[in-house]
Amino acid sequence: MTVKTIESKLLKEKMILKELPNGLKVFFMPKEGYTKQYAIFATNYGSNESEFVIPGESEATKVPDGIAHFLEHKLFEEPEGSIFDKFSELGSNVNAYTNFTSTCYLFSSTDRFYENLEVLMNFVQSPYFTDENVEKEKGIIGQEIKMYEDNPNWKVFFNGLKAMYHHHPVRVDIAGTVESISKITKEDLYKCYNTFYDPSNMIVFIVGDVDQTKAFSIIEKLQKKQEKIEKGIERIYPEEPEEIVQNIIEEKLDVSIPLFNIAFKDVDNGLSPKELLKKDIGTKILLDMLFGKSSDLYKTLYEEGLINDTFENEYTGEKDYAYSMLGGESKNPKKVLEAVLSHIQKLKSIGLNKEDFERIKKKHIGQHLSYYNSVEFIATTFVSYYFKGINIFDYVEDLKNIEFETIQKRFKEHFHRERCVLSIISPKSFE
Repeated sequence: MTVKTIESKLLKEKMILKELPNGLKVFFMPKEGYTKQYAIFATNYGSNESEFVIPGESEATKVPDGIAHFLEHKLFEEPEGSIFDKFSELGSNVNAYTNFTSTCYLFSSTDRFYENLEVLMNFVQSPYFTDENVEKEKGIIGQEIKMYEDNPNWKVFFNGLKAMYHHHPVRVDIAGTVESISKITKEDLYKCYNTFYDPSNMIVFIVGDVDQTKAFSIIEKLQKKQEKIEKGIERIYPEEPEEIVQNIIEEKLDVSIPLFNIAFKDVDNGLSPKELLKKDIGTKILLDMLFGKSSDLYKTLYEEGLINDTFENEYTGEKDYAYSMLGGESKNPKKVLEAVLSHIQKLKSIGLNKEDFERIKKKHIGQHLSYYNSVEFIATTFVSYYFKGINIFDYVEDLKNIEFETIQKRFKEHFHRERCVLSIISPKSFE
């Protein structure tokens, strides 16, 4: 068993890492005086893992789309009832989420933290799948899938991914389809659980005013697997071309004003964690410089009535796929797209403004420091970066050190008309 302290002098924060004999890594960040405590139990397993080689086997296993999300649902069920009731009795808020790359189970509390922690550790390690409860869950998740099919924000996002990616599983809805989940069996769930819910593929993160020794002791005591078995999971992803699938994708739904997303497919993948972090920081600053509320483009589009205050941007940078996305509501999304592309073209000829870079960089540093007042932000951000091999404390250090030349280079590499897609959700009655 190893114990390590990780510190950030700049943030004036520290974490204690304890790796248990079974490979589970437990992180604790003390927040003295905070009333809220937060714990998250996460596995490096998301909806993108639909094909993999189980440790010890030679053949690849392919499972139905949506199984990681299905598994998340099923873990909340125990022979004696629902886990939600147990947390409710303890006065805490429990939740879970599955995204493309991870599945997380979490709770926040202001009292009875250690009892909540025991429930969290127990239920995530106690799968209970039967033919009957798996069949019953298909109806529940099927309703959830149909509900999201009518959700304009969800559809404009996923249609954008489908327009960008030919084969990569990120183009598939996290919950799968009604058809794909109909094929899930109890055996499939146990196969995925035993592969990806191994302690060596999981972490626990705790943040708050908590007794470190007591929390670690509870986690160690409740470990159901005691030995670490060194086996890597081979994750299989299809070959993805650099080209996008289509430039424009449109659908009509019940909205009062068109929704749109403009996305730029990133082809600079397969980077080291250090390079990935640098790219992540640089692209976020760049997006703010180009399309943020203080940018010339934002002001022009807003004054012309082409966008409103829903216009936002974000960057998603994973190991094997990445993209920038901006969008919101507009009466004329195609005109916004042309303005965005013209703005990029103009800046490529005259160059970026260094003063804008310095100002936006300072803003990002200030924002990042303020985020450390939120235990939710700390825990969820820590998990997402950890599974990419990145130490969250490195973020602000690299942000502080990023240079204008890096931003200029990134600008020229990333924003290309031929890798840009426009996703539109129009009103059914919109002319």
